[in-house]
Amino acid sequence: MKIIDNTISKQELVELAEESFSDFVKAVVDIEKQIMVIDAELHSDEESLLLQEGSKQINLWGINIYPTKNSDEWIEFDSVINIRPRLKNFSRFVEDESIQKEIIAIVNNLVK
Repeated sequence: MKIIDNTISKQELVELAEESFSDFVKAVVDIEKQIMVIDAELHSDEESLLLQEGSKQINLWGINIYPTKNSDEWIEFDSVINIRPRLKNFSRFVEDESIQKEIIAIVNNLVK
C-alpha cells in the first residue's frame, strides 16, 4: 500500500494495475486531507491505513481507478466501505454528486 499525498504518474498506476487486478487499482480517497491510498487487495485495508494516519472515516471513500481509460470514465465509485446509511449512502456506489466531484478533483490532482 502506498499513500499518495503528492503525485503519482499514470504509468505507475498502469504498472500497479497489471500486477494486481490487470486493469484497475483500488484506492481510498480522504476528501478532507486530499490524499489517497492505492495498491491493496481490499479497500478496507487502505481505509485502515488512513485511519491509523489520523483520517476520519466520514471523509474516506473507496474507488477503483482504471488508468488506461479516458479521464471521464476512469474512476468507478464502487466499494463496500461506501455503504453508510447514517450518511444516506445506502449502496456501494458514492451517491452524492458533490462528493463524486471532490473525489474526481483529488484524483486528477494526484495523478499526472
